Amino acid sequence: MTRTTAPFAAFEWMIAWRYLRARRAEGGVSVMTWISLIGIALAVFALIATLSVRSGFRAEFVDTVLGANAHATVYYASSTTPSGAVSRMIEDYDALAARLAAVPGVTSAAPLIKGQVMGSFDGRNAGVEVFGIAHEDLLQIPRIAASERARGEIARFEEGIAIGEGVARELNARVGDRIRIISPDGARTAFGTSPRVNAYEVVYIFSAGRYDIDRTRVYLPFAEAQTFFNRDGVADEVEVMLSAPEQVDQLAYDLLHAGGERAMLWTWRDSAGSFLRALDIEDNVMFIILSILVLIAAMNIISGLIMLVKNKGRDIGILRTMGLSEGSILRVFFLCGSLVGVVGTGIGVIAGCLFALYIDPIFAFVNYVAGGGVWDPSIRGIYALPAELRLMDVLKSVALSLGLSFIVTLFPARRAARMNPVEALRYE
Repeated sequence: MTRTTAPFAAFEWMIAWRYLRARRAEGGVSVMTWISLIGIALAVFALIATLSVRSGFRAEFVDTVLGANAHATVYYASSTTPSGAVSRMIEDYDALAARLAAVPGVTSAAPLIKGQVMGSFDGRNAGVEVFGIAHEDLLQIPRIAASERARGEIARFEEGIAIGEGVARELNARVGDRIRIISPDGARTAFGTSPRVNAYEVVYIFSAGRYDIDRTRVYLPFAEAQTFFNRDGVADEVEVMLSAPEQVDQLAYDLLHAGGERAMLWTWRDSAGSFLRALDIEDNVMFIILSILVLIAAMNIISGLIMLVKNKGRDIGILRTMGLSEGSILRVFFLCGSLVGVVGTGIGVIAGCLFALYIDPIFAFVNYVAGGGVWDPSIRGIYALPAELRLMDVLKSVALSLGLSFIVTLFPARRAARMNPVEALRYE
C-alpha cells in the first residue's frame, strides 16, 4: 500500500541527488546532465548580456540626444515682411526666450543662430555646422559644458570658438590654433554677395559622445554669429531645455502658447523617435530569438531525464513496491530536472552580470586580439560598446529560464510516475 508523504520530503531530495551524480556505468546520465546545465547557463548568459548591451546602447543614445541637443526647438513659420520678402527670423528673440523660460518645467531657453559653413586650417577642410549661442546658454548643455574629454577652457568661449573633437581631428587643429570659417553667403556689396572668411582661435574642444555631433558641430558666440551670418538683430530659433525631457509632449501646448501664433515646435522625440521605435522593435525581436535559445537549451533536460527514467526503470519499480506514491516518483524526477535548470540559471546569471559590469576591459581585450577597429563610431554613432545591467532584465531572464526548465521537466517526470511497477520488474 502506498504511503502519502509531504511534498518534496528529504528522501525525495536524496534520491534525486543520487541519480544526478550517478556515473553512466551505474545507470546515471552525468554527461547529459552536464550538457543540459552548460546549455542553460550559456543561454541565460547570452540573454542577460544581450539585454544589458541593448539597454546600455539605448540609454547612451538617449543621453547623447538629451545631453547635447535641445529638448525642444521653437521657431517661427515663414511670413511676408512689409518689403515683400519671406522670412522665418525671430526679431523678438529675447522676449520669446523669456516667455518660454517662464513655462513650468523649462530650465532654460536660448536664442540660436545656425548655419552650415566650411572650416579650414593648415590646408585641411571640413564641412561644419555652426551654432551661435551665448556663453551662459552654452553652459546649460551638459554634454558640451561638462565633456569628460574636453580640452581648453570653456570660460574663454567669448574670445574664440568651440569645436567638436571630430572637427579638430579632421582639421588637425588644437587648442590655441586659429581656424578659418568660410561662408558662401557672406558680405553683401554693390557687386553681389562675396564669401565671408573669418579666423577664430580654438579655445575649447569638446566630445559630446556622439560621432556625428563631434564630427560636424562648432559653437560660436551669439553676437559674433549674428554678424557672420548677416543675422543682425534676429535669431533663427530658440532652444529649450527641460527638467523632465520625457514629458516634452505634455509641455508642447504650453510651449506653443508661449511662443505665439507664428510659433512652431520641434522636439527631441521628433528627431529621434523613429530610431527609438526601431530599437524597441529590435529589442522585442532579440528577446524572442534568445528565448527560443533558452527553450532549446531546456529541451536537453528532457533528453537527459528520458534517458534517466529508462535507466532507472528497475529502481522505480522497487520504489513503487516499497510504497512510494506516483507523486513522490514525479517529484524525484522533477527535482532532477529542476536542479539542473536552477544551477544552470544561477551560473548564467553570474556570468551575464559579470559581463555587463566588466564590459569595458572585456571589449578592450577583444579589440586588442582582433587588431583594433572592432567598433566603428562612424557607423554606430557612439564611441564604445555600452552595457547597463537592469534588475528587470535579470529577473525576466531568470523567470524565463526557470519557467521553461520546470515546464519541460514535468513531461518525463510524469512518465516516470505512471510507470507500472510490474512492467518495470518483469525482466529483472
